[in-house]
Amino acid sequence: MEMPAPDARVMALKSEIVAGLRAVLPADAVIDDPTETRAYECDALSAYRCPPLAAILPRSTAEVAAALKLCHDFGVPVVPRGSGTSLAGGALPTADSVILGVARMNRVLEVDYSNRLIRVEAGRTNLSVTGAVEADGFFYAPDPSSQLACAIAGNIAMNSGGAHCLKYGVTTNNLLGVTMVLMDGSVVEIGGAHMDAGGLDLLGVICGSEGQLGVVTEATLRILPRPEGARPVLIGFNANEVAGACVADIIKAGVLPVAIEFMDRPCIRACEDFARAGYPDCEALLIIEVEGAEAEIDEQLGLIRQIAMRHDPVEFRESGSEEESKKIWLGRKSAFGAMGQINDYMCLDGTIPVSALPFVLKRIGEMSRDYGLGVANVFHAGDGNMHPLILYNANKPGDLELCEAFGADILKLCVEVGGCLTGEHGVGIEKRDLMGVQYDAVDMEAQMRVKDVFDPKWLLNPAKVFPLAASAGRRDG
Repeated sequence: MEMPAPDARVMALKSEIVAGLRAVLPADAVIDDPTETRAYECDALSAYRCPPLAAILPRSTAEVAAALKLCHDFGVPVVPRGSGTSLAGGALPTADSVILGVARMNRVLEVDYSNRLIRVEAGRTNLSVTGAVEADGFFYAPDPSSQLACAIAGNIAMNSGGAHCLKYGVTTNNLLGVTMVLMDGSVVEIGGAHMDAGGLDLLGVICGSEGQLGVVTEATLRILPRPEGARPVLIGFNANEVAGACVADIIKAGVLPVAIEFMDRPCIRACEDFARAGYPDCEALLIIEVEGAEAEIDEQLGLIRQIAMRHDPVEFRESGSEEESKKIWLGRKSAFGAMGQINDYMCLDGTIPVSALPFVLKRIGEMSRDYGLGVANVFHAGDGNMHPLILYNANKPGDLELCEAFGADILKLCVEVGGCLTGEHGVGIEKRDLMGVQYDAVDMEAQMRVKDVFDPKWLLNPAKVFPLAASAGRRDG
């Protein structure tokens, strides 16, 4: 993956830049020792690495503003970083950049149950948002698989979703407002404690902008009353395509479960070995959860059973207890880690129309045989958010490049059937050079002009989202 050459002027000023950062930040907030900055050389897309010039860990919006103004004045690129769980290289630094980590900014600032909102600092982890309100019967809906570790800042940057996004939506559907610092140190407030703001939908522009426009330091999030009850079912099938057809029929019938998750045999076995969730021995598995009152749950599951039986499942099993439900979800939430214990892999997240699931799963299987690389499929089937894990050997020369080519073909397939390049992981560096598959030059120019407005010097999160050829000269011009 090509990265731009470091700015020689910035590299020559390293000591002066670090001294300036130490002058505006506490002593323990600046890291420039090469041994220590290696901790920030990559995110969860660990195939690509580059140590930054330095890393900073501010504790407040004021400290973020002071650091960004200094970097702006020096012309130093800044890479915002939440918890480093990005699977698309969204927090990969360049050699001349400063990593700005928000992990120390993790306080709950306000809880307002009457208006169903919580205001938190952006370094707070996703799961701990629910942790702050669950004793009072509320929860925060977006639930990425990495929710134990991922930060709200990264969720906003990538517009993250999760297993329950089918019913509750992704981050943009649960974000009410942000405090954001622009590259020149200006602090702006966008949205707030209300459902919709007047005028331009700037919040919609910020959510999913991948750190290209500013650094979010605080977020106002929507919280919801916890449902009366919930129950998952396991449905096993003898073929991926049959499971995909079942999903399409459930959605077509107008049934709206809270989640529909898909796993194929390689992923089922890895997750079962890890979590001992009692998954059936089959080629493809659906985890479908419905919620509400007991009568409502029974009615929904009855309809789902009728639809599933038309596809001749090898097993249909309802959870019989809260403990069993937790194990079922532990297995699914552990999928990426469980697969990582047995193989190197690259995880994609192209999104497709649900009706195209059977065809796309069949084509991925065919491409897997053509490339000679295995694939484990695990994804949010209800909204067509694919997560194929391409298995490769990181120590075998040429395997990474082969994996990248295979991944590019899968993402092109997603666009061809009417989908898009990314559902929740973002473009980052992983899909940067595929943007031309989904957008033409006019589309990308319009997107880049938005960045021109927020970040005229193009110093925020360099070498991401836009192909290098498309954005060449923007930083200098």
